Amino acid sequence: MARRASPSIHSRKQPQQARSEELVSAILEAAVQVLAKEGFHRFTTARVADKAGVSVGSLYQYFPNKASILFRLQSDEWRDTNHMLRQILEDDDASPSARLRRLVHAFIKSECDEADIRHALDGAAPLYRDAPESRKARATGRRTFADFIARALPTATEDKRSLVADVITSTLSGVGKDFSARPRSATEIATFADGLADMLCSYLESSRR
Repeated sequence: MARRASPSIHSRKQPQQARSEELVSAILEAAVQVLAKEGFHRFTTARVADKAGVSVGSLYQYFPNKASILFRLQSDEWRDTNHMLRQILEDDDASPSARLRRLVHAFIKSECDEADIRHALDGAAPLYRDAPESRKARATGRRTFADFIARALPTATEDKRSLVADVITSTLSGVGKDFSARPRSATEIATFADGLADMLCSYLESSRR
């Protein structure tokens, strides 16, 4: 049975003033550092409060528990990823292959730059996997990519477009996660992204015929 997201995963109070916004930002920045260093299983509100230099009581004014902090971090990641997708894939001044190449490079770099936090958030995924926000974020990303494929393959059938989208997104996700499992240099990232982009762009182009 699918789990329903509890309201307690959401922030308790929305910041209304600059001081409150600064406090929330400090808490979230501390949460990223604690999560990257300690991992999901050792992540606690007490550690986050200590890292942020605030009392646990102050933290609880905005986040009632650790799940709400993790959910906020994940929500921000979903927002940034979907923004990146739209910014790159909706650039009609570039060819479909050029856009896909840019996306591959941006995605692989992002996976490597944020590997620690992404891997740690994977452990927290069961807390909000079935939350409405989670489903909405995934649907938004799929829709953006589906629209891109529809424009790139205007004469293809719906089944063909769906296959191409699945192959590209599954490859990006799986390969990106594996490649970012250990630290990589900037040269390694660029070289790997080039090779992956060559392969996926070739697949996209062949699908147009």
